[in-house]
Amino acid sequence: MNSENQERLIQEAFKPKTWSEIKSHDSWSVFKIMAEFVDGFEKLAKIGPCVAIFGSARTKPSHEYYRLTEEIAYLLTKKGFGIITGGGPGIMEAGNKGAHFAGGKSVGVNIELPFEQAPNPFIDRDKYIELQYFFVRKVMFMRYSQGYIVLPGGFGTMDELFEAITLIQTQKLVKFPIVLVGKEYWSGLIGWIKEVMLAEHNISPDDMEIFSLVDTAEEAVKIIEDFYNKYALKPNF
Repeated sequence: MNSENQERLIQEAFKPKTWSEIKSHDSWSVFKIMAEFVDGFEKLAKIGPCVAIFGSARTKPSHEYYRLTEEIAYLLTKKGFGIITGGGPGIMEAGNKGAHFAGGKSVGVNIELPFEQAPNPFIDRDKYIELQYFFVRKVMFMRYSQGYIVLPGGFGTMDELFEAITLIQTQKLVKFPIVLVGKEYWSGLIGWIKEVMLAEHNISPDDMEIFSLVDTAEEAVKIIEDFYNKYALKPNF
């Protein structure tokens, strides 16, 4: 977004509004939010347990993380797990692609953005959802995923990762497995969490056990599979 557009949006945000305008805008926002929740719940409630795959929209098909994601999704799907992603390009596309070619359930929860986020072609047509609000999208991930595979990504990936960690830490979400893939990528962040957050007693030692760190597709899939076997959960088909 150029500086001219940013300035226009800032001026619009600070423009005085009447009570009637505020009330009308907020009321319509509530209805739009409700509609997104209803649409998402209706579609995803029929799918059954899924594993969510998070990661960068900017990862190219030639990148090792793209190929690794595709392999993870393929192996999980072959074991009967559904795959749910953000529905866009990059890591999300790789996740849906692996599920698609494995003949399994490929779910995409896309978000409307002015850049990057066009839906990828590997989502099942009846399992595609397009949303306007990021917080609604995160609710869909957290509510309908029973495991989280996190590949390298940017701010959006961090947002999704820490949302899942926080909900498990605060016992608002069952302790489903969170698997970070790519030791080299994640080691700096995990080191900072240990050396700063943990040292300052802002988290407890047990919180470090909420997530696992792996390098291979086989390791990632095994953590998800072991969790399901431990609790005698059945995959989708």
